[in-house]
Amino acid sequence: MSNDVHPVDEVLPVPRLLALGLQHVLVMYAGAVAVPLIIGRALKLPPEDVAFLISADLFACGLVTLVQCLGFPGVGIRLPVMMGVTFASVGPMLSMAASPEIGLLGIYGSVIAAGLFGIVVAPFVSRLLPLFPPVVTGTIILIIGISLMRVGINWAGGGLPTLTKVVDGVSGSFPNPAYGQLQGLGISLFVLLVILGLIKWGSGFLANVAVLLGIIAGAVLASILGVMHFDKVAAASWGALVIPFRFGMPQFHLVPVITMCIVMIVVMIESLGMFLALGEITGKAVDREALSRGLRADGLGTLLGGIFNTFPYTSFSQNVGLVSVTAVRSRWVTVTGGCILLVLGLLPKLAALVEAVPLVVLGGAGLVMFGMVAATGARILVAVDFRNNRYNLFIVAISIGFGLIPLVAPGFFRYLPHDLHPLLESGILLCAVVSVLLNAFFNGLSCGAAAEADAASAAASAQHV
Repeated sequence: MSNDVHPVDEVLPVPRLLALGLQHVLVMYAGAVAVPLIIGRALKLPPEDVAFLISADLFACGLVTLVQCLGFPGVGIRLPVMMGVTFASVGPMLSMAASPEIGLLGIYGSVIAAGLFGIVVAPFVSRLLPLFPPVVTGTIILIIGISLMRVGINWAGGGLPTLTKVVDGVSGSFPNPAYGQLQGLGISLFVLLVILGLIKWGSGFLANVAVLLGIIAGAVLASILGVMHFDKVAAASWGALVIPFRFGMPQFHLVPVITMCIVMIVVMIESLGMFLALGEITGKAVDREALSRGLRADGLGTLLGGIFNTFPYTSFSQNVGLVSVTAVRSRWVTVTGGCILLVLGLLPKLAALVEAVPLVVLGGAGLVMFGMVAATGARILVAVDFRNNRYNLFIVAISIGFGLIPLVAPGFFRYLPHDLHPLLESGILLCAVVSVLLNAFFNGLSCGAAAEADAASAAASAQHV
């Protein structure tokens, strides 16, 4: 190997590439399949359609990872990055899923529009960094975690506490008899305890994949208790192509499109911080042109996501942290991981197996996964100066208050125009808008260099493995 080859571009032996690439896939797998499960079940899609969403997501994860790591003219940062669906988009998409006139096709339309928007604005996003210092990004990520905890808690309970039924032509809500069953709560607790045990007494790779191993252990227990069934797994084919626009042509609605474009800006700001942190970890200079290529890949990945029946994409912080822990800086490792994801996306039987995992099993893992998102936001906020700048306290306090409105008071905005509901019913976007405005009001805007340093620092704080 020539001495002038940077470690980022070093091609490792194939056996090592496969082992390290698989490790990256396992670290991100639980988070990667969570979003299609959440959205598919929120839309009450049939199990086979939810399984397809999982296959499409894995396939698109692999495709976008290759774009980002291999790089093409003007696209791709060529660093060891694994791409996955961002949790920042879940809250807005759940609001869209709850609106009959928007639904899945409206979600895909907003994702495609946000991807095109991301491609266009990529060169300008770094100039928006002063709007998103750690006090803003930490608050937004904290609210994302808090919002998602509701999903994890309901998973642990066995679904939703109420069911909508039509009786004598009238739609109404009724208690869900399956919610809160002791057996289901016990399975969720078992999964949680397995994960905690692995985190406490496992080391290295075992601790890194604790969530995935906890889900597997819970699935085994659920199978023994007769809660998990494999009929649809047996019926699923071993191989199938991921077909673009499988559910129909996307629909474009103004407010959902604007909403998802705002999400795209938040996602790209987060990615910007990740790229800067990754440049520090790998020792590879990341200039503004490289940042633009990486952000453009985020936009292209989101566009491909909408085409291939999935959702917005970003770099996964778990995998950025794994690069730091393992000290393996070769982007060819994540290229191998992307190829593995592509293959997994073409195996419907595997997707059917994931879909067959009961909600109560996912609930125990969801408490950890989504709680870690909230904890990541808290870790970023630890670096914020609250002692000497009392304004930061007000920014966090008021922004969290606005972000909690849709969670604790769903009817709060009922009399405002209906077209605004997808925006107003997303606590994440409310928090983002309010925190940006309050920070600009109280603190003004920092210079570009200081903003880049803050973004890299926040990204380093956000790494969790």
